[in-house]
Amino acid sequence: MLRVFGKRELAQLNPFDLVVLLSLSNTVQNSIIGDDNTLLGGFIGAFSLLVTNYIVVRFLFGHRRLDQLVEGKSTPLIQKGKMLHQNMAKELLTEAELTAVAHRQGFAGLNELESCILEPGGLFSLESKTPNTDDKRHAQLLERLDKLTKQVELLTSKKV
Repeated sequence: MLRVFGKRELAQLNPFDLVVLLSLSNTVQNSIIGDDNTLLGGFIGAFSLLVTNYIVVRFLFGHRRLDQLVEGKSTPLIQKGKMLHQNMAKELLTEAELTAVAHRQGFAGLNELESCILEPGGLFSLESKTPNTDDKRHAQLLERLDKLTKQVELLTSKKV
């Protein structure tokens, strides 16, 4: 049933989705061992919860401001290379926990971060102070391409 109602249920759980899934498990459990021993009772309960969740998610998708009110806003934890201790305290995050997040993302420490934002869904967006090797290579290629373009323009202008 979760597949029918979208991959979102499995990929990104927001707080409302978590409540629905917990209620779903309780509903199905009651139909298996609780007061309502019928399979049909469990199916109707589970289906009702999933339909309600689907409707709420679709409604919130169309109403961005209400969605922001329900979901919350992003919280910057590091800006311009400096930790925002007040925001970290608000989110109940310690420096050690933030360091662990940075390590999981491939950073040696917090000193390598230009910014860190805690998204409403619980994901961390990290930005490095220095560009990564792919960005450096891309810049070098663009620079070389510009030089070649100028050389070609010089050669074509001499022939004309």
